[in-house]
Amino acid sequence: MSRRLNYRHLHHFWVVAREGSVARAAEALDLAPQTLSSQISTFEADLGTRLFERRGRRLVMTDTGHRVFQYADPMFRTAEELEAWLDDAQAAPARKLRVGIVASIHKLFAYRVIAPALETTTPVTLRCRTGTPEDLTSALARHELDVVITDRPPAGDEDFRWYLNPLSQSAISLFAEPALAQSLAPGFPNSLEGFPFLASALEAPYYQQLMQWFRDQGIRVHEAAEIDDSALIKVFGRAGLGVFAAPTVIREEVCRQYQVEEIASIEAVRDQIYALYGVEGMRHPGIQAICSES
Repeated sequence: MSRRLNYRHLHHFWVVAREGSVARAAEALDLAPQTLSSQISTFEADLGTRLFERRGRRLVMTDTGHRVFQYADPMFRTAEELEAWLDDAQAAPARKLRVGIVASIHKLFAYRVIAPALETTTPVTLRCRTGTPEDLTSALARHELDVVITDRPPAGDEDFRWYLNPLSQSAISLFAEPALAQSLAPGFPNSLEGFPFLASALEAPYYQQLMQWFRDQGIRVHEAAEIDDSALIKVFGRAGLGVFAAPTVIREEVCRQYQVEEIASIEAVRDQIYALYGVEGMRHPGIQAICSES
């Protein structure tokens, strides 16, 4: 005769066996103890054998009960692991956030505006790449990026509808190796006449403003190098090869990380950065977090 197991009753038996008492099992299952006892008795009747016996106040499995438990235990442990995995996967699915960062933007400055994306209730997996404004904007239009952190508005493109959200701006400070900074600070800005200057991308808006400010002051600086990597330019500056510029808002991090000192801050020169994204980006929690901090 074919026997069909009642898996609900089998599960209840497993919980009683695991907990060691009907009372504790009933609490775990959110059942009345009398209801649980009745279901165990029904299960035993269906199997035609006893699964538990009383020894004083203790509930002890019979030999058959032990055998049934050996089959049931891996089944229900696996089921619990599956439920836990499904709960984790459904509760917080991670979303990718593909960020393009224009190379001329100082990375510490970029980090400040991107960091809120990692603090959202929806987990975000961040992927960053650097490049020219033109290359990154094209990648955004091809849906290879979700957002571009840029220091300038893009050229008009009728085939791509984009949104430009101002994020943060800062005055510009000049930095150099400590001994050099201390010698240049007292006579600033005249002390920079003819002095080597380490430039980021020459077309960066803040750099153009800075060069115009020097001209307005009657100062001619010597553009000793063009370095379109904002981290590398600081390494050259730390080596004493010239003066470089960075946003004033990150001066403490710049000085600590690269062992340089600030010469002066120029309030008239501003570095503005933006988030550039398409229509789809308006619904991305990471981009919403970035833009909400502006």
